[in-house]
Amino acid sequence: MSKPVFSNLYSIAIPLDRRNVDTDQIIPARFLRKPRAAGMAAYLFHDLRLDADGDARPEFVFNAPIYQHASVLVARENFGSGSSREAAVYALWDGGIRVVIAPSFGDIFYSNSLKNGLLPVVLDSARVDQWLQRLLAEPGLRVRVDLEHQTVALGDDAADRFEICPFQKLLLLTGQDELGYTLALDAKVKAFEAARAATEPWL
Repeated sequence: MSKPVFSNLYSIAIPLDRRNVDTDQIIPARFLRKPRAAGMAAYLFHDLRLDADGDARPEFVFNAPIYQHASVLVARENFGSGSSREAAVYALWDGGIRVVIAPSFGDIFYSNSLKNGLLPVVLDSARVDQWLQRLLAEPGLRVRVDLEHQTVALGDDAADRFEICPFQKLLLLTGQDELGYTLALDAKVKAFEAARAATEPWL
């Protein structure tokens, strides 16, 4: 199995100055039966983006024209909390988001992100606060993401390092999922089994 290879990213960042953004805000439960193949971008932050008449809320940051092609989202603590719906990641992905930077994430959302090619980056809360202040004051600032070196940088600032599981990093960089990685080892597994059977046939 495969997923898109994660390469270095240089993109405008969307400042979502909210704490505890849960998965029901990312994609409301009533849209979960929609087919994945049809795409879920239309449902991303649906009730925050649109009013009861379906008109865009001008005050919601995602509706600003400058952010229409942004691939990085910067938010506050506990992003992706709530239910375990994988569709929250699908909606972000289909909406063009490839990286979410926050001080903390819901555990299941974090795991689902990595499994689907979306990179969740944890930065110190004080640092994220600085980033959000700059992004809100200077709309259009870009973020550079370097997964190989595990760094992110806002504008011309010095890069900040982030941590990620080495195995998950490998999967993102190679575009594999866990199953694909395991299947790629099939020849080595069979060779090991054959050698073991020859030397220890009683096992």
